[in-house]
Amino acid sequence: MAKQIGHLISLLALAFSCFAFAFESKPLQDFCVADPNSSVFVNGMACKNPKQIQANDFYFSGLHLRGNTSNPFGLMVQPVTVAQLPGLNTLGISMVRIDYAPWGVNPPHTHPRATEIITVLEGTLEVGFVTSYPEYHLITKVLYKGDVFVFPVGLVHFQQNVGNETAVVIGALSCQNPGAITFGNAVFGSDPRISSEILAKAFQVDKKVVDQLKAKF
Repeated sequence: MAKQIGHLISLLALAFSCFAFAFESKPLQDFCVADPNSSVFVNGMACKNPKQIQANDFYFSGLHLRGNTSNPFGLMVQPVTVAQLPGLNTLGISMVRIDYAPWGVNPPHTHPRATEIITVLEGTLEVGFVTSYPEYHLITKVLYKGDVFVFPVGLVHFQQNVGNETAVVIGALSCQNPGAITFGNAVFGSDPRISSEILAKAFQVDKKVVDQLKAKF
């Protein structure tokens, strides 16, 4: 019995260690301000010399400004990741402001490295995400000013302004560099392009339809 319990404890320890390594590790020092000029390649960003740290390394200004939504999506995203705020390096968080024109849409996309939580500051949004295989279940809700919604890490999600006024959200993400994969761009606008024959079979449409979609990206 003792041997079996020991074996079970070992399996649980392995499971929890795998779970821990699936997310960003905890910092081992007060901070590690990103040095974009470093030639050192690490999983994240190399640290700036602590003697050169300034208050501006931990500062960003601009989330109060309205974004320009005069584009086909009616959308403007202002990220605050480690690229804009070097002090976020190793801290496992980032932010975003999203502006939507009336009926503007943030098309289906995913953040491969982060869970996202949004708060509606203005407007009315329809939001949703799709669960993974094999269910592919759509979970959707209409949000109003002050409402909060969370999109689990890696799942396909979207938002659309369903009102006649502009909408604004502030979002937080559980990674300093969450990444974003917008499916239209990834599938039809990759460089080099995915074969039209492959996409025609994948979407069960004529190759001419695929070529038309590629032309838009």
